[in-house]
Amino acid sequence: MLAFLGAIICIIASVHPAGTAAPAAVPTADNDSAAAALLPAADKGLGALHGPAEALASAGPRLPGGPPPPLFSRFVCTPLSNECPATGTGPAAGTGPEELLALRSAAAQLRRTALEQKERIRMDQETIRELTGKLSRCEGGLRTPPAAAAAVPPAAAAAAGLRAAPRPGTMGHPPAEPPAVRELEEAVRALQDRIDRIEQELPARTNGSVPTAPALARDALHTKMEQLEEQLLSKILTLQKERQAASMDHSQQQHDVEKELNSLQNRVMELEHGPPGYSPPDAFKVTIPVQNNYMYARMKKTLPELYAFTICMWLKSKALAGLGTPFSYSVPSQANEIVLLEWGTNPLELLINDKVAQLPLNLKDKAWHHVCVAWTTRDGKWSAYQDGEQRGAGENLASWHAIKPKGVIILGQEQDTLGGRFDATQAFVGELAQFSVWDHMLAPAEILGLANCTFHLQGNVIQWDDQAVEVFGGASKGGFAACEEGRKA
Repeated sequence: MLAFLGAIICIIASVHPAGTAAPAAVPTADNDSAAAALLPAADKGLGALHGPAEALASAGPRLPGGPPPPLFSRFVCTPLSNECPATGTGPAAGTGPEELLALRSAAAQLRRTALEQKERIRMDQETIRELTGKLSRCEGGLRTPPAAAAAVPPAAAAAAGLRAAPRPGTMGHPPAEPPAVRELEEAVRALQDRIDRIEQELPARTNGSVPTAPALARDALHTKMEQLEEQLLSKILTLQKERQAASMDHSQQQHDVEKELNSLQNRVMELEHGPPGYSPPDAFKVTIPVQNNYMYARMKKTLPELYAFTICMWLKSKALAGLGTPFSYSVPSQANEIVLLEWGTNPLELLINDKVAQLPLNLKDKAWHHVCVAWTTRDGKWSAYQDGEQRGAGENLASWHAIKPKGVIILGQEQDTLGGRFDATQAFVGELAQFSVWDHMLAPAEILGLANCTFHLQGNVIQWDDQAVEVFGGASKGGFAACEEGRKA
């Protein structure tokens, strides 16, 4: 390449002086005479570019009537040495060595730059291989068979920085997080830190219009790192979805186990006490013997949207202090949609949409009582009955509010969330029966007839039915005859 550049410089140096000595303009009659006028001044500089015969022919006289001789016939390439000759005339002869030195310096700088870029490309390729290897190890950790994981002793796993395989979860405690998830999250964080460092160490892109080979290599490396990051994020999302699905499966499995245990317990009680002493569907009661946060009954049916209601039930409290929560109705947007609660030393309260009315009822004598509460959205009017007699009434309780549908009815517990998060201090302990709901306010005579057993009236929204009530946590069902139990009380 240096020889080629030297040849170019020498050719320019040989042609330039002759070109500058040519006359500015020669008046001629045609193009041929103009070309002839230029020949005396150009023959000195063009001798190096044309053969001898052609040069003489172009410089000779023109024969009359004959064809004009060609001004330029052909070029002859003359080999030149690697360095320009030191002798010569004109400005090119004086500046040739300096320009040659500058060209050599530029060539050396280009060579060093190429070597540096080659080394950086090699380092980037090593980084890509390292990231690919870590990703493969992460994927291999996810596919580790359970038998291989179980074969690692706990002590060896602790020494290697891994957690021991979790023991199967008990009924109240979900299983621990899989070790592969923890390892993958740590590998993701390490890879993300490494990627950030590599991006900071990458040189700035050149401003040239045409991308160079190192710039293309950096673009390829950046694209590869983005692909690896997308794959890792996809793995994390997949693991999170699997973890959520496993948690839901565990909750459903726990619910099924509790249901089977309750069914077995009821069956054992039937076998111990002989045939059941009640006739379905409504001649039964629910017994909650201990005040805790896991014994309760649940109604399978829910409420529609209501603008008025009457709720009646028989109950017998065995609590030493407050009555607790005989029933609660919760919806997704409001945990205290309808609640009958007596907590601690507070009086018995009726909550509707978290608004409170105090009821002047006394139910702490450990005897059976017939209790009814009625309400209408019009002006928020309410009334409370004990054993068929009205004991209290009022207004402005959640006025013009509509009871929301599709909630959960729990007997014996107060719900802090939909269907759960019970508090043992607010639990009911005792017996419940004949829980019924109507979509209007019953007349006082109807409520008195229910309390005195003079006529039988089932709720038109919720009916007391053995098949519509589930018991959990140790709560049980037993025989109940409303009038006979009332007379005994």
